[in-house]
Amino acid sequence: MNEFLHTALGFPTIVYSMLLAVITLYWVLAVTGLADGDSVDGLVGDGDAPDAGAAAAMLSKLGLGGVPFTVVATTLVFTAWLGAYFVHLLILGDLPDAVRTVAGIGTLVGMLVPAMAVTSIVLRPVRRALAKMRPMERSLVGTSAVVVTPTLSGDYGQASVDDGGAGLILQVRHEDPNQLQRGDRIVLIEYIESQNAYRVVSEQQFLGQ
Repeated sequence: MNEFLHTALGFPTIVYSMLLAVITLYWVLAVTGLADGDSVDGLVGDGDAPDAGAAAAMLSKLGLGGVPFTVVATTLVFTAWLGAYFVHLLILGDLPDAVRTVAGIGTLVGMLVPAMAVTSIVLRPVRRALAKMRPMERSLVGTSAVVVTPTLSGDYGQASVDDGGAGLILQVRHEDPNQLQRGDRIVLIEYIESQNAYRVVSEQQFLGQ
C-alpha cells in the first residue's frame, strides 16, 4: 500500500491522480443527483465557445462523435493514469532526481498519445451501440438545421435542430470546409450510419436558389 501511494502521489502520476479524483467526485455527485452530466455534454456539444468546439473536434477525430464527453474524459484520464503509474513504478523510480524530473514531464505529456488511442479503440463499440439506440434520428433526413460549430468539413461539424423542445445537437458533415459556417441554415440530406452523422447541403442549395 505504501508503494502504491508513493507512486500514485509522486510526480508525474500525481497530476493524473488529481484529475482522476476530480472525475471520481463528479461521478459520485452524478449518481446522487447533485451533478448533471447532460449540462457538461451540452456545453461541449453546443459549440458556442472555442474550447467546446475543440472538444467536439477531438471527439470527431477519435471517431467518438455521439459518445458523452464525460465518458470519453473518464476513459482518457484513467488510461493515462494507468500508463503513467506503471512507467513511474517500473522506470522513473530508479532514475537520478534530475533525469527523473525531465523524464516525468515527458511521461506526463507523452502518455496522452497512447491514452487517446486506447480510448478510441475501447469506446468505438459504445458509439456504435449508442447509434443503434437512436434509430429515430434517421427520420430527420430532409429537416432544416442551423450550424453551431465554427465550420463544417468532411469529418467535423455539428448543427442544431429545433424539435419543439430543448433542441437536438447532431453531428453533420459537408465536403467543402469553407462553404458553411456557424449560423448558416442547412438541410439534412443523408444519414451516415458509420459516423452517426448527417450529410448536409445549404438550405439555398436544397431549394435550388
